[in-house]
Amino acid sequence: MPSGEHSVEINIPNRHIWNFISDMNKWAPLVPGYMEHEILSENESTWKFKGDIGKFKKTIHMKIDITKWQEPAKVTFDLTGINEKFAGNGYFEAEKLSDTKTKMTGHLNIDATGMKRKIINPILKSFVPKNVKHLTEAVAEKIKENEVTAKVRGT
Repeated sequence: MPSGEHSVEINIPNRHIWNFISDMNKWAPLVPGYMEHEILSENESTWKFKGDIGKFKKTIHMKIDITKWQEPAKVTFDLTGINEKFAGNGYFEAEKLSDTKTKMTGHLNIDATGMKRKIINPILKSFVPKNVKHLTEAVAEKIKENEVTAKVRGT
């Protein structure tokens, strides 16, 4: 199963990371190729994004099911393709290193199914790690921006 994991250390308290990763509305727009998402319930949402996988350029529509909220450290989810045949899972995790430093990790496993599996999965082996790195770093940057904005406002 193609997978990717990426970690970054940021000088922000763990609780601030949790406040961000526990709200899908904050990080869904940071997914590479993001188009839109819809929250269906506290644990379910659908996302659309443009996928550029090798020679294949498609609009991907998927369902995200949050399987576990582990405050203050981890959000675990499953994903299922709606318009394409794939399934997977992943998580965001915030590991407290000190009162002011946190290691944030993004992880994703995804597996194409169906007739195109033998063509798509080899492409996903390089696509998934690259996009996990991009998303994890984008989330870290957005959290840093939010911290700066909060300090400027004095909150």
